[in-house]
Amino acid sequence: VQLDFLPGGRLPVPSGDQVIGPLNTAIVQFRALGLPVYATRDWHPPMHCSFKQHGGTLPPHCIAGSPGAAFPGELALPPDAIIVSKGTQAGSDAYSGFEGTGMAAMLREAGVARLFVGGLATDYCVLNTVTDALQEGFGVVLLTEAMRGVNLQAGDDEAAIATMIEHGAAPCSMPPPAKARPRHAQPRYR
Repeated sequence: VQLDFLPGGRLPVPSGDQVIGPLNTAIVQFRALGLPVYATRDWHPPMHCSFKQHGGTLPPHCIAGSPGAAFPGELALPPDAIIVSKGTQAGSDAYSGFEGTGMAAMLREAGVARLFVGGLATDYCVLNTVTDALQEGFGVVLLTEAMRGVNLQAGDDEAAIATMIEHGAAPCSMPPPAKARPRHAQPRYR
């Protein structure tokens, strides 16, 4: 969940800002249990292959260190959240948080066996991250209220959720969003 993917950003996901409340609820619950919080982010170099001017199909977005690459201030990431950057090589795209990041090894080393996943966009990064997590042997629970899709074709998000469930992910409904106070008034880059 980065500013470029929210309404008004360079590559907005419709209603993408609506995932922040449910994600904050999950973060509060996990922190209360002493569990770790991981956040993946696109962290692209300025000449990334996914950008139209470099042969890709997308507008420039989430350029490392840019305001659009920051997490929104309303997202209550704890100070010790583990940030995983993806898409960091100019010639290689990465929709999955596992692609070229070492995240599987990081999670195993931390003793993590099951992931609770939400974010943007359901039909791209969430789908690819979840299917890679399942292939890596992790259990996955989908925080369905904490996801929104791009939906280039109507229903792409629902099809992505069905695919993730078919591959072994379990959907989960969450309680209403907590009234978590943002920890940072300014967008976060870390």
